[in-house]
Amino acid sequence: MKKICSALVLLLILSMGAYAQKTTLTVYDYIDATAPGYAENEAIWQKFIDENRDITIVKEELSNEPFHQKLAAYVAAGTLPDIIYMYPSGRSTTLHEQKLVKDLAPLLGKDFLSNFIPSVIDPSGQKGKYLAELPQSISYTTVMFTNTRLLSELGLKVPATYAELKAMVPKLRAKGIRPVLMANKDDWVMQSCLFSTIVGRMLGDDWIDKALAGKVKFTDKEFIDALEFVQTMYKDGVIGRDTIQISYGEAPAIFAEGKAAFFIDGDWRQNAFLTDPSSGKALIDPKRQQTDFEFYNFPAIPGEKHPGVGSAVLGCGYGISASIPAGSDKEKAAVRLLKYLYSVDVQRQYLELGRYITSRKDVKSDKLEPFTLKMAEYHDSVPKTCYVLDGALDTSIYTPLNLGLQQIGLGTKTPQEVAQSIQVAADAWRTSHK
Repeated sequence: MKKICSALVLLLILSMGAYAQKTTLTVYDYIDATAPGYAENEAIWQKFIDENRDITIVKEELSNEPFHQKLAAYVAAGTLPDIIYMYPSGRSTTLHEQKLVKDLAPLLGKDFLSNFIPSVIDPSGQKGKYLAELPQSISYTTVMFTNTRLLSELGLKVPATYAELKAMVPKLRAKGIRPVLMANKDDWVMQSCLFSTIVGRMLGDDWIDKALAGKVKFTDKEFIDALEFVQTMYKDGVIGRDTIQISYGEAPAIFAEGKAAFFIDGDWRQNAFLTDPSSGKALIDPKRQQTDFEFYNFPAIPGEKHPGVGSAVLGCGYGISASIPAGSDKEKAAVRLLKYLYSVDVQRQYLELGRYITSRKDVKSDKLEPFTLKMAEYHDSVPKTCYVLDGALDTSIYTPLNLGLQQIGLGTKTPQEVAQSIQVAADAWRTSHK
């Protein structure tokens, strides 16, 4: 009996020790706590915590510039969290180039990755040329959200050309309606959500490749022409200079209130208009989503060489810190978390929340609101994609570009002056990479 009791005590001690030795994962996530679906997102994470008692999740959440600033601080301090929400290039370039995150391909395995569309698991699409993060989607960054009901009431049609868009301005302005709304207070918006498409239409990806190789210059006429088109849109009143005072958080409500005929942003922004499951309210209710709005590509612009092209980039996703020892319990826990986040069930929930059009091939739902369905149709309507410039250019180059586009809007710098500042940055970058 004593032997049996001793064995039971030992087993209990071992069990308690195994339970006490939980694996902790620190997670740095990108999410806006005020956005629709936040509570549902937290429930998704809580389900993993409830079902994986041997793993402790310590999660930090930020969005917009504070997210990027804090990530830069983590990198500088060498204290990168275990799981990081990141981009395939652009603002996450350092994570890729310094190999601060692991290659997910061998960790997730071929069988798991075969569930995703081929382009998102192609390592050549990421800055480090390996699968540093698993893109949740492909992001189309230039979408013209269109209030078709408003246009119809004013006797206007969806413009096929820039000239037709410009011709609408007097009638719209007379009614106190903005022609094109953008959240240009955030300096990345013009570059990512419109100028990238302009460059793709007028110059093409090959031109950008040549510029990075030093074979052409940003001060050449063709690039200045693209910058001048942005200046023209401001001068024509198609985009108001006061949009540079409109923050990213403000713009959706302005459009939903019928104060703009068009709203230009990325495909992810449809989420702002959907029904918040917590409150049951939507900026644009599903009935109006179906009847009063459509998504269109930007109209044909003067001088374009590549008609219909729209800027797109691999979407964001999660990466695993390279500091985690290979084969460790922590690495296994990190892989388990990623496989959960990219599972059919979780990806279906994110699709239903309108977070993105998932890159997983086997996800279906009959609970999607019209905007989400229409965004998937919009993806299919774009004949060819082009670079999003903050994904193709180094941070040191697109930073003066972003600022310069704002300065053009304000009228404080000419396209020629902006082009010069970009070329100086490009020369310095190329010198540093020899």
